[in-house]
Parts: sequence; C-alpha cells; structure tokens
Amino acid sequence: MGVYPSWHRRNGRADPGDQGRPTTFGKVAVAAVVGNEDGAHKISADLFQCLDDVGCTIPAQAVTYWNGEAMHGTDFKDLPEVPDQVARTTATVARHGAHLARLLRQAPYPPA
Repeated sequence: MGVYPSWHRRNGRADPGDQGRPTTFGKVAVAAVVGNEDGAHKISADLFQCLDDVGCTIPAQAVTYWNGEAMHGTDFKDLPEVPDQVARTTATVARHGAHLARLLRQAPYPPA
C-alpha cells in the first residue's frame, strides 16, 4: 500500500486530482496488523473507514493480522517463522487485492 499526498483532507473531502476527483479513486487498499485480536479488528475497522472515506476500494478479506498469546511479550518480528495460518491469510489478502486492482485497471470505478 502506498501513501498518497491526496489523503490529506480539507473540509471533510479528499483533495481532488487532475480529473476533479480524489486520486485515491481506483486504488485498492489492504492492511496487515499486529496486535491482539480485538485491537486488530478495531485498527482495521478504523483504517478501512478512513480509506473508504477518501475513495479507496477495499476488497473482501482485505486484512491479515497476527496476535500472540494473551499477556505474553512475543513480538511478530521475533518469531522464528511466520505461522502457517498467517502466511495463508496474507497470501489470500494479496491475491484479492491484486485481482481487484486488475479489474479496476480494466474498468475504472467510479467512471471519470
């Protein structure tokens, strides 16, 4: 996911691009979150609401997250390997995002 300057908002709307609509239209957003399960759900909900507000398109199953055992101090970066379920979910998120991006490239939405 790239960071686009047009995500800065003025007067409650995303800045328009050259075509008079936000440059985030036609862009696909996915996310990876690390934290506890409730926190991961909260972060993804807030993040996707913000991305939707500025015009991003969000595919089905657009978030992957890892959480450790409750009350343990293990960080994702310290794991010896990526857990299988996280790897599978991350691959699914990437496939969904790439597929939607191809579709939007072929048939932009919303139309200009």
